Amino acid sequence: MPRLLSLLICLPLAAAALLAQTTPGAIQAIGSATISVNPDQAQIYVGVVTQSTTAQDAGQQNATLTTTVLNALKGVLGTAGTTQTISYSISPRYSTTIGQTAMIIGYTASNTVQVTTGDLTLIGRLIDTANQAGANSVGNLSFSLQNPEPYTEQALGQAAKQAQAHANAIATGLGAKTGVVISAQEGASVTPVLASGVANAAATTPIQTGTVSVTANVTINVQLIQ
Repeated sequence: MPRLLSLLICLPLAAAALLAQTTPGAIQAIGSATISVNPDQAQIYVGVVTQSTTAQDAGQQNATLTTTVLNALKGVLGTAGTTQTISYSISPRYSTTIGQTAMIIGYTASNTVQVTTGDLTLIGRLIDTANQAGANSVGNLSFSLQNPEPYTEQALGQAAKQAQAHANAIATGLGAKTGVVISAQEGASVTPVLASGVANAAATTPIQTGTVSVTANVTINVQLIQ
């Protein structure tokens, strides 16, 4: 195809694309909605840290203690949850004497397990059990939803209705009416409930779950009819 003919064909296509983007005679409106939902899932991190003069001994001690902690947690969980190792490391410890060359004086082994459960009544017992079994840290407790999709769709529906209401109000203010929706864009997010600083509780640890926030935004372009 001759280059000039190709250029003549591309120009109308580019102009049409630009026209579609600008959409004269249209207005844009934004709607948003937030739904508060009671969580049905909880996650907590349990850490086991051991130290020794050799990497092998630090690792063996950690394996023994982690197994004890996991067995205790699984005894509480039963079939109501899962455990999963999310990080493991063995690293050297160095001397920090000022004026002397740093030397390896031992090793630290660390194993962090994520505990997930759909039975929120077990959280306090899981925290206490982990501490009593020998865990060094228990924290990063969060509450979320196992399936947020139905609530996301509900929030999107409310946001879309608000966007349409805003478009109608804008059109009325301009002495016009709204026509068909030319385009729509959506966005949504789920914000879990976070609880920090959970550790070393002597009695059954009380837990307040709060609510999970599901937020949606919808932006629409609507035809304006004079």
